[in-house]
Amino acid sequence: MAERRTPLYDIHLRSAVRMVKGGGDYMFPLSYTSPMEEHLNTRTNIGMQDISSMGEVDVKGPGAERLLHRLCVANIRNLHPGQVRYTTMCDSDGFIIDDITVYKFNDEHFMVVTSSGPRSDTTTWIRDHAVGSTTYVTDMGGAISLISVQGPRSLDYFKTVVNEVDPETIKFFRFKEAKINGTGLLMSRTGYTGELGFELYCPSEEAGSLWEFIERTAKDFGLHPYGVSAMQSLRIEKAFPLAGPDIDGTQTPFHVGHLHKYINFKKREFIGREALLAWQDRGLDFRWVGLHLESDIPARNGDKIYSIADISSFKEKIFTGSEAGDALDQEKMGLAEIGTMTSSAKGHSVKKMLGLAYVSVTHSYPGARVMVDISGRPTLATIVDIPFFDPAGTRLRAKGPRKVANG
Repeated sequence: MAERRTPLYDIHLRSAVRMVKGGGDYMFPLSYTSPMEEHLNTRTNIGMQDISSMGEVDVKGPGAERLLHRLCVANIRNLHPGQVRYTTMCDSDGFIIDDITVYKFNDEHFMVVTSSGPRSDTTTWIRDHAVGSTTYVTDMGGAISLISVQGPRSLDYFKTVVNEVDPETIKFFRFKEAKINGTGLLMSRTGYTGELGFELYCPSEEAGSLWEFIERTAKDFGLHPYGVSAMQSLRIEKAFPLAGPDIDGTQTPFHVGHLHKYINFKKREFIGREALLAWQDRGLDFRWVGLHLESDIPARNGDKIYSIADISSFKEKIFTGSEAGDALDQEKMGLAEIGTMTSSAKGHSVKKMLGLAYVSVTHSYPGARVMVDISGRPTLATIVDIPFFDPAGTRLRAKGPRKVANG
């Protein structure tokens, strides 16, 4: 498919190191300076990212709440106006269609924010199920741009430029209408980094001027844009799944980290309910886990994982030929494949090479030692608890800059 571009593409093209194709075939800035610097600056000051590739679906009408309550595994009917809910939509077999966020304006008006990769399929799924439900479903993705401003100093900065609302009154997973430099927007206390931060939904034709205004006025607060490399390391430290590498339509919410917590079986009916109850009863054969990799390079999506018992742990000497005296590499892969890598990056805050993977439940416990085939090189790894960084989530819910070490 031909590449797609966000309204901020030209800005990135002038300032980014390189553009790369990502979810939904959109072109993304890989980085602007150093991915490590961008990562650490977002954890320390403020980072800004263009995530306009995500989809926005307007769901409106007398049947809007009933429709979304049926499509989502979480409870939608107890949402209050101005509240955001993270959840998943599943098919009739319990497999994830997409992980989404639902924004409630009122009982007859919602916005669904989709992942970048499956945004078209997700929009079609909602529209198809809206037939006959007195609900109007409109794809607003082309009209709305999304700028994410994340970091411990973001609140202090927004206090200086936001009009019509006090940013400090926007609680975690809430949103309000606001204005910045004359641009009307939705200001949402959400993000994908694990930091105090906000996401700004603005008209696409004003996205460029808004980006440049924030970049110019937030310099004193240490703002620097970050690209997809830093986004990956930030979200992997928090074990936030990404549609595509981590969620590809073959997993249920039970398989993917903490997503099962958002299933509300008290709901009498939602798509996938019976299948998910069956999955809950029979148990899982694999699950999503975190790994510490003993490697200087990250693993790739699809790299195979093997039981450590299938790897020879000793090396013999070579006695003949030009390599006489060298160690004979006996680290041969066995036949007991137990999993597959989904995502990997250097965790600059925790100073470890991190990985996320699906592994057999027999090896999914913290402390289990496994071997990952990284570019044909057997690499030791250890299963650990996730998230890797700030497991209590205190930074997400903070009120401003804190004296908290990055680790």
